[in-house]
Amino acid sequence: MKRLLISLAMLAAVSASAQTIKPGLWETNSKVKTGNAQTDQAMSAALSQLAALPPEQRAQMEAMMARNGVSMPKAGANGGITMTACVTPEMASRKEIPLNQKGKCSSRQDQVPGGLNIAFTCTDPASSGNGQLRFQGDSAYTMTMNVTNNSGTGPQQATVESTGRWLSATCPARPQ
Repeated sequence: MKRLLISLAMLAAVSASAQTIKPGLWETNSKVKTGNAQTDQAMSAALSQLAALPPEQRAQMEAMMARNGVSMPKAGANGGITMTACVTPEMASRKEIPLNQKGKCSSRQDQVPGGLNIAFTCTDPASSGNGQLRFQGDSAYTMTMNVTNNSGTGPQQATVESTGRWLSATCPARPQ
């Protein structure tokens, strides 16, 4: 389950070469649809566990994530996952949307009108996917990805629908 969450966070890291991205604070919302009731329940349980962490553990996790420029994931009312992330001026110059790609991964982006068609393959965690990223100007995007997570008990399929929106030109200070 952790690997699936890591893979989902990685999806938001696709490098966006077809459009300009504003630096600043971004909010991302992702909803995962697996078609498997047991997997969907496990995802909900993992988010509930994050929300119910003891105060000391929660503070440690929030501090670690803040050092990486992202907020603690929160469960949305619609079953989605909401996070905030900072896009630095350097990231904006590389046209990179929020959240850094983790693991041993390669990706491909093909420019199309309004955005990108994207694909990725990772060996650690073992996953792959493809989909579409579409921009709404320089301050919003939508993304739909079909993902296969190959770790654990065998391949698990999921569709991830994400949106991102620019919140402000400034980001919270990162703890040292």
